[in-house]
Amino acid sequence: MNHDTNTITNALSFDIEDWFHMVGIDAVEDPDTWPSLPSIVVEQTNWIVQTLSEADVKATFFMLGWVAERYPQLVKLIADAGHELATHSYWHRRVFELTPDNFREDLMRSIEVIESAGGKKVLGFRAPSFSITPGTEWAFDVLHDVGLKYDASLFPAKRGHGGYPCPMKSHMFTEAPSGKPMPELPMSVMQVGPLRLPFSGGGYLRLLPKWAIYKGFKQLNSAGELVVVYLHPRDFAPDCPRVDMPLHRKFKSYVGLKHTKSKLKAMLKRYRFDTCESILRNQKLLAD
Repeated sequence: MNHDTNTITNALSFDIEDWFHMVGIDAVEDPDTWPSLPSIVVEQTNWIVQTLSEADVKATFFMLGWVAERYPQLVKLIADAGHELATHSYWHRRVFELTPDNFREDLMRSIEVIESAGGKKVLGFRAPSFSITPGTEWAFDVLHDVGLKYDASLFPAKRGHGGYPCPMKSHMFTEAPSGKPMPELPMSVMQVGPLRLPFSGGGYLRLLPKWAIYKGFKQLNSAGELVVVYLHPRDFAPDCPRVDMPLHRKFKSYVGLKHTKSKLKAMLKRYRFDTCESILRNQKLLAD
């Protein structure tokens, strides 16, 4: 059954971290150096909030606890504009590199600083680099333990830091050791022959031309499925500071930066969007 793509509400999200929070890059690996590095997160997040306000669109902001603690006024700005606040962890460490106790401590610290600054309850989590991978299903029990209500971490396609074989649409995740279900909003991929191709976020969105992104929207929306868009402040910063990194990471990190703002504005005009929380509630996956 084909659906009218204009009737589908898609999920718009932003992972609020600074340019130096890239994982696996030696030059910015040490958190002790972060405070001395030039920052883009406030300027670019302000632009995002202003752009969404002009389009009258609400989104989910997955905040890094480190950023929230350093810039509480930025968290308040997002909350006051009516957007959803969620957590992207505190230190931006990959989940599969942590122990359950490390993960719990990190999450609790992030939730505390985000809720303190924003005055809103944090319900959702997105793992840095989508790093909940096979073998780390225990992370969902930690999410339950700290009071979170949904996850948006699974990437149903192969990628550099893993990926997770799961349904390509929102669903209840039931593979945690406890068996306790958790609403899951995975990243979007389109089917191109036998391949699952990401198109709606980060470097994928920056690399692909608009027509390819629209093709992904049409494929999913026509089937009645929503698209999850995810972007970072650095995706909008062509003059972002640069450090030494492998050639393939340089391409992935810096391709298409000049065009991301226009792509976001075009999507805001073309499609309907809402927060992750609202979408999961409307789908009855997230209880009131």
